[in-house]
Amino acid sequence: MAEELKSLDDLKSAVSGIPAAVAEAAPREPQRDALGRAYATGKRKDAVARVWIKPGSGKVIVNGKEMAVYFARPVLQMILRQPFQVAGVEGQFDVMATVAGGGLSGQAGAVKHGISKALQLYEPSLRGALKAAGFLTRDSRVVERKKYGKAKARRSFQFSKR
Repeated sequence: MAEELKSLDDLKSAVSGIPAAVAEAAPREPQRDALGRAYATGKRKDAVARVWIKPGSGKVIVNGKEMAVYFARPVLQMILRQPFQVAGVEGQFDVMATVAGGGLSGQAGAVKHGISKALQLYEPSLRGALKAAGFLTRDSRVVERKKYGKAKARRSFQFSKR
């Protein structure tokens, strides 16, 4: 095997033989389709959202309906706006999303996850802010399955002495 490295200078001289492209991480390239859109899939609980973003006026369409119609609760609309606020690009992108599975809350979380992933694919410089806010991480919490011998996932049947 090679000689033992005893100092940082020895390590630098040993590493200098590695090509610069490998040693230094290449900057991320924007990933856009022929129509200038970025695509990403977002997930939350049982909901899966397919999201396309493109430059526009800030219009959000979910399953063919306006965001305010599909997600009637203000809290769910706020969840969908969070990635744009954190990235500082409110009103600059149009969103077209199709979402299936789960309930409204899970679907809103899935669309938010998809928007965040699509934003960082469209503009890689936004990745730092979105990652720091935790929007690129898939929330892996799902409903626990029911076990045999139990009333629900963990709840036991009522105890009776007789």
